[in-house]
Amino acid sequence: MIFHIKIVGTFLILLSLLHVVMPRYFNWTQELSGLSLISKQIMYVHTFFIAFIVLLMGLLCLYSGTELASSTLGKHLSLGLFIFWFTRLLFQFFVYSPRVWRGKKLETFVHIVFSILWSYFSYVFFLVYWQQV
Repeated sequence: MIFHIKIVGTFLILLSLLHVVMPRYFNWTQELSGLSLISKQIMYVHTFFIAFIVLLMGLLCLYSGTELASSTLGKHLSLGLFIFWFTRLLFQFFVYSPRVWRGKKLETFVHIVFSILWSYFSYVFFLVYWQQV
C-alpha cells in the first residue's frame, strides 16, 4: 500500500504544479477582465490555496506514507482524503457540464484522465483507511 500512497503523492505534487500554468492556459487575463478586482483576486487566491493544499497532500503521502498506512491518525487522515477525492470525482460528473469536454478530443481525453486519477486517489485512500479498521 505504501507504494500506491507514494504514487498518489507524486501525482498530487505534479497536479499542484499544473496550477501554475492554469491562468495562462485558460487566458484568465482576458477571461476575467469583466470581473471586479475582488472577484479576480479571489479566483487567483483560491487557485493558489488549492495548489498549495494539493502540494501538501502530496508531500504528506511521499514523506509520511508509512504513518498514513499504520497509525490511528493516518486512518483518520486517509478517510478524510478519501472523502475529499471522492467528492472531487462526483463533481467531475455532476457539476462540470459535459459541454466542456464532449465532442472535443483534448478535453475528452483530459476528462477521462482526471476521472481515472480521482478514482485512483479515492480508491487508494479508501483502502488505506479500510485496511486499518
